[in-house]
Formats: sequence, structure tokens, C-alpha cells
Amino acid sequence: MPKRFRLTRRFPVAMTEDGYRGLKRFATEAGLDEGEALSFLFENFESVTDDEVLAVKLRQFNSDLEARKR
Repeated sequence: MPKRFRLTRRFPVAMTEDGYRGLKRFATEAGLDEGEALSFLFENFESVTDDEVLAVKLRQFNSDLEARKR
């Protein structure tokens, strides 16, 4: 029997415009709303990310973060 899909947590999220556009694009292509798309991505995080690429992108994001906050 499939697991029932319930959204049990709501939390305020601050996203960059680029991040939000990417989320909306992914959700639209997948036929999901933004909350469902985020749930899918985080429930399947290990299988939808490449560890090496993730590490590089995370270092790049963190190095630019302070400048982007200004």
C-alpha cells in the first residue's frame, strides 16, 4: 500500500530569485506544486544529487554567499 502524502510541516523559506525560478520550473515540468516538488527533492536527495558536483556547487555557493547578502 502506498504511503499517504501529507504535508505535515510548514516553515518560512527565504530563497534567491534564481532558486525560486528553478523550483517553479522543476515543479511545473514534474506536474507538482512547489511544496510537493521540495518534498520530492528532499525525500530523494541521495538519488537526485551527484556527490562530487554537489560538493563543488556548495563550495562555490558558500564562497559567494557573503557578497550576495549585501
